[in-house]
Amino acid sequence: MCGIAGWYDEKLRLKEQETVIQKMSASIARRGPDDSGVYMNESICLIHRRLAVIDVEHGRQPLVKNHNNRTCAIVYNGELYNTPELRAELCLSGYTFSTDSDTEVVLAAFMRWGQECVYKLNGIFAFAVYDEDKKSLFLARDRIGVKPFFFYRYNTGLLFASEVKALLENPLVKPEIDEQGLSELFLIGPGRTLGQGIYRGIEELLPGEYAVYDGERLTRSRYFTLTAREHHSDIDTSISEVRDLLTDAIERQLVSDVPLCCFLSGGLDSSIISYVAANHHKRNHMKAIDTYSIDYEDNAKYFQKSLFQPTPDSEFIGIMVNAIGSDHHSVTIDNYDLYQALTAAADARDFPGMVDVDSSLLLFCRKIKEDFTVALSGECADELFGGYPWYHNAEILFDDNFPWSRSLDIRRSILKDGFLPRGEEYVRQRYLDTCNNTDKLPTDTKQDARMREMFALNFYWFMQTLLDRKDRMSMYNGLEVRVPFCDYRIVEYAYNLPWHIKALGGREKGIVRAAFRGLLPDSIIDRKKSPYPKTHNPVYFKLCALHVQEILNDKTSPLYEILDRNGVEAIIENPDKISSPWYGQLMKAPQILAYIIQLDHWFRKNKVTIV
Repeated sequence: MCGIAGWYDEKLRLKEQETVIQKMSASIARRGPDDSGVYMNESICLIHRRLAVIDVEHGRQPLVKNHNNRTCAIVYNGELYNTPELRAELCLSGYTFSTDSDTEVVLAAFMRWGQECVYKLNGIFAFAVYDEDKKSLFLARDRIGVKPFFFYRYNTGLLFASEVKALLENPLVKPEIDEQGLSELFLIGPGRTLGQGIYRGIEELLPGEYAVYDGERLTRSRYFTLTAREHHSDIDTSISEVRDLLTDAIERQLVSDVPLCCFLSGGLDSSIISYVAANHHKRNHMKAIDTYSIDYEDNAKYFQKSLFQPTPDSEFIGIMVNAIGSDHHSVTIDNYDLYQALTAAADARDFPGMVDVDSSLLLFCRKIKEDFTVALSGECADELFGGYPWYHNAEILFDDNFPWSRSLDIRRSILKDGFLPRGEEYVRQRYLDTCNNTDKLPTDTKQDARMREMFALNFYWFMQTLLDRKDRMSMYNGLEVRVPFCDYRIVEYAYNLPWHIKALGGREKGIVRAAFRGLLPDSIIDRKKSPYPKTHNPVYFKLCALHVQEILNDKTSPLYEILDRNGVEAIIENPDKISSPWYGQLMKAPQILAYIIQLDHWFRKNKVTIV
C-alpha cells in the first residue's frame, strides 16, 4: 500500500512547480514511509510514497515500462490478489517482467488491454497510468472502493491524490465549502455521498470507476455496480460456496514479504479470518499467526449492555486464541489518549469522522505497526451478509430512510434555526437516489426488493464510511490493513443470495455461521453480533464535555455562528436522554461532543471558508 498523487496540465511548465509538488508528496508521506519517487515531464507529474510489502527490493515507483516501443508510467496504491494468474497470462502474450511486484503486472495489463484491464484485476487499488504516446492519463479505482482516489478539475488541468490533504497543498485548490458540503458534514456525516470531496470542486472517483483525461476532457466510466441475478444454488451448495469463497479470498490476501498479523475481536468475522490464517501458517510450517485485540482502560467496570453491543469481547477472544493457537496481543487504550487522538484522527481522515472509533483504531494501528506492516481485518461482513439489527427489525427495515441515522432531530437540536434550510430535502434525495438506482429482478418479492435496497444503502454508504476509517487510520501509521470480505466475488455472490438463505436459521449472517460451523468453536459461531468496541468510561465523556464548553465560549470558533448553545448544553447535562445514535450503532452523547471537537479542529486547521 502506498500514497499516490499527480498533476496534468499542458499549459503549465510543471518542472517549475517543484516546491508545490514536494509539498503534495510530503503531505501523504505517512501512507508511504519507506520510499518516494516522482515521474515528470513538462505537462505530467506522477508522485508516489511507498509502503514496501511485495518485492521490497525492486518495487520502487513510479514504474516506467516499455513494450513494443510504447512507454507508460504508473503510480499504484493497492494489492493485486490474482497476480500469479495475470502474470502468466501476460507472459503468454509476450510481456516480460523485471520485478516481482504486482505494480508491474497492473501496468502490463493496462498496456495489453487498455481500459478493459480493470475487468482482469482482483484486488484493492487506486492507480494512474500515463501513456507517453497518447499523452493521456488513465485513472482507476477498485470495484469496492477500499482504496481512496480524489481529484480536482480546473480549466487547463487535473490534480489527483490518495487523500484530500495532498490536493489542498496545491494553491489551485481552495479550502472552500458550500451548502452541499455543509449538508454532508452536519446532516450526513460521518457518512459521505459517493463522489463527494466535501470541499467545493474536489471530487472522488467512484468505487468500480475508471476515467481517461486527455488534457482537456475527463471521461468517466463505471465498470462495476451491484447487479441483480438469479441465485440457483440450494442451501447446502450455498453454504459450501460461501465457505470456499471466503477461504480463497483470505488465503489470497496472506501473501506478503513483510510481517503479517490479524485483528481478532472474538466476533464471527475476525475469527474466521484468524482461523483460516492460522491454518495456512500451520500447513506452510510457519510460526503461529499473531493476533491483536483492543480494549479500553477500566472498560470492564463501565461496560453497558445494549441492543447494538450485547457482550464485551474479552471472553470470546480467549476462546479463539485457544482454538487456533495464535500468539495474541491485547492493546488497552487510555481514555485521555483516546480523547487527545481525536484531532489526529480528523487529520488522518481529512474530515470529521467516527470520532473515538476512529481515534482508537488510529492508536491501535500505531501499536501494531511497531511489529507488523500488514494486517487482515473483518470489516464489511455485516453489510454484505445482513449482520446489523436494521436488517432484522421490520420497523427499521421498512422505515423509509437511512437505517443508521433515522432522524435528523438530534442533529437539528445542536444547530441554530435557519441553518441549512434545505438540509432535509438534501438528505432525503441522497437516500432516494440510492434506492431508485438499486438493481432488482422482476421476480423479487417486496421483502426481496427491500433487502436489495438495504444492501445497496449499506454498500454505498455505511460500508464506505468504515472503509474510509480503516484505510486512513491504518495508513496514517504506515500499516496496510486488508479486508478479505471485500473481495468483489463475495460482494456479487452476497448481493444475490435470497434472504432465507443469507439469514439461515433466522440469524444475522446465518449463511456464514453455517459455512464455518464445526470449524470454529460453537460459542463463536452462536455469538450475537457485537460491533467494534467503544469506551464506556465517564472520564472520556468529561474530557469531551469540557472541550466543547470551551468551543461554545470561544467567539473565534468557526462553529460559533452555527451551533445552538442550548442544544449542545442539553446533551452535556443530560447525556442519557440521547435515545438513538447520531450515526451507526454507538455514536451517542460522548461521540456527538467528540464530533463537535473534530469539526472545530477541521475548520480551524484547514482554514476552511464557507462560500
